[in-house]
Amino acid sequence: MNVVYLRPYFEDPTCDIQKSRLQAYDANQTIVEEHPSSKNRIGLQQALTDLQPGDTLIVSHLYVLADSTRHLIELLEQLASKEAFLISVQERIDTHLPLSHSFLEITQYLVQLQSDVVSMTTREGLTKAKEQGKQTGRPRKADKNVKRAVEMYQSKQYSLSEIREQTGISKSTLYRYLES
Repeated sequence: MNVVYLRPYFEDPTCDIQKSRLQAYDANQTIVEEHPSSKNRIGLQQALTDLQPGDTLIVSHLYVLADSTRHLIELLEQLASKEAFLISVQERIDTHLPLSHSFLEITQYLVQLQSDVVSMTTREGLTKAKEQGKQTGRPRKADKNVKRAVEMYQSKQYSLSEIREQTGISKSTLYRYLES
């Protein structure tokens, strides 16, 4: 039996991207997680409970399945204990087949998983902060300090270190304002 597992995430909240990637696979069952959270993954737990020997769990990419390398290892151990298999389309992983990836490729996939976890969490947090009207990124320098720094620079009477000391404006910030 082929079980397709879908989980919404920041860039695919309706799972449409995942569905399109997985339409080539003949699914006997499709489980869609109701929320993107890494906690209370009821759908995933149900899928793992229902798997029988020889069944295959299919995901679009590892980030949908696991939230960390440790979590991925735990899930792979559960699949192995049930004699079930995993297909992850993006990484071209199919545990039915003998190991077809080099150790370097496997390590790159794990690094990419960790990077995806951090990236998705960061983007989600930034979007929520913007929705709440919070300022994101580095705080802007006070306009009067910037104006003063530009005037000091244009007067050609001050060195960059003197301008920085008196205004708190760094060289790179000053140049950025001079370009605009």
